[in-house]
Amino acid sequence: MDSNTVTVSSLVDAPIDKVWRLWTEPDHIKQWNHASEDWHTTEAENDLRAGGKFRSRMEAKDKSMGFDFEGVYDEVQVNQLIQYHLEDNRRVTVSFVSEGEQTKVVETFDAESMNPLELQRQGWQAILDNFAKYVRKQ
Repeated sequence: MDSNTVTVSSLVDAPIDKVWRLWTEPDHIKQWNHASEDWHTTEAENDLRAGGKFRSRMEAKDKSMGFDFEGVYDEVQVNQLIQYHLEDNRRVTVSFVSEGEQTKVVETFDAESMNPLELQRQGWQAILDNFAKYVRKQ
């Protein structure tokens, strides 16, 4: 594995079709897409197809900062795989593997150069953990 790539994963307590739906629908994305409780996603758009664009507006709840997380899908295989690239051409792969009534979600992403790798891994893992918690409540 390239030293500039990071992988995070989680075993989610739901069948793959439910996990896929909650991962990809904008109304659900807004509910789980944050690394900590002092952040939230205020907007989400998702054109889930090769060549389609997505955007999530992530903001600190105290309004001190915010940013858009956006990119373009390169490949989408329903209930299996999402590959996309971000505005700076970093690549991300998300795979969904059915394990009976559970689903393993694995994200591999090209790290950016501004923050330490471990900090990036922790942030992406925290978002994935929030997703798993959100799915359990649905």
